[in-house]
Amino acid sequence: MRLLKLKEGSKVRLSQIEAVTVIWSQPKGRRCDRSASTKAKARFVTHAVRWMRFLGWLDEPEREHHPHHAKVAIFGKWLRQERGLSTATIEDYCRATDRFFCRLAEKDVPLSALRMTDMDDVIAAEHKRGAWNRRTIHDYAQRLRPFFRFAEARGWCVRGMASGIMPPRFMRDEGLPKGLKRTDVQRLLATTEGDRPADKRDRAILMLFIVYGLRAGEVGGLRLDDLSWENEILRVRCPKSGRTHTYPLSRAVGDAILCYIREVRPSRFGRALFFTMRAPIRPLERRTLGKIVKDRLASLGIITGKRGTHALRHAAAQHLLDQGMSMKVIGDFLGHRDPSSTAVYAKVNLAALREVAALDLEGLV
Repeated sequence: MRLLKLKEGSKVRLSQIEAVTVIWSQPKGRRCDRSASTKAKARFVTHAVRWMRFLGWLDEPEREHHPHHAKVAIFGKWLRQERGLSTATIEDYCRATDRFFCRLAEKDVPLSALRMTDMDDVIAAEHKRGAWNRRTIHDYAQRLRPFFRFAEARGWCVRGMASGIMPPRFMRDEGLPKGLKRTDVQRLLATTEGDRPADKRDRAILMLFIVYGLRAGEVGGLRLDDLSWENEILRVRCPKSGRTHTYPLSRAVGDAILCYIREVRPSRFGRALFFTMRAPIRPLERRTLGKIVKDRLASLGIITGKRGTHALRHAAAQHLLDQGMSMKVIGDFLGHRDPSSTAVYAKVNLAALREVAALDLEGLV
């Protein structure tokens, strides 16, 4: 702000930020006797760009969009207003559709002339890249269907496109749950035992994931009003289903949240519960919560397998199953509407499997 001599409503280009970075990096340019390192200069540019973008002062060139960008925007608005889907789900659908049209633009095929062979070619090209497995290709194709149903109803494309999309076969729950071992979960929580502000915030976040098995969107959407200290109640809004769940607030989780609120949480930034630690101060998003979990697991040397927030949800479900809880109780606790969503954990009930393995088969073989 000082180097650019900015005023309210100024517009700043990236080239201007890079120019003042050279001045800032010189000895005494940043109130330091030595020149800034390459890493420090890159960090300066990154923070400055984020800050200018947050203020709305960054003069960025408009992104190049595919020819059907406006139609995807109309589709997203319809999903929000008519279908009532969550923001995260809408972003997933629109992201997949945007990706498809970016690939289609390379073939120079208009939407009105699109044929199933073009659709197959685009999906097959994604498969040949080798970056996606069968489940990812399946989900990608499934997310394209709603747009083409929407497009058919408005005459944007020929009829039959949506029904012609045939995702690769994928048996639901054919894999094992993606949870962490209980020992790894305990080690993860132990990384937050320090006195740093980030440790106190992350401890409260991790305990919500570990104890209640919440989704990232549910933790990110928590507000101060969701905590009833007198009644020891925690209210959680589920953006996926739109319902609100009520949980008893455990003493350990309540103490961790209270420590964060009293000693770390910034004030005057709204009623959201969790905020970023660095400027620009804003509520935590799903991706940031996922990065917190991944970074702390990486510090423990756990760098393979599923390492996001959902792995903690699976670990919470598996722990309840190991404690002898019924599937119905676990499903209610996790907020599952479909009992089959909980049934997958029965496949790794080690106690039951050990009982089978211990059977005396003498005389039967």
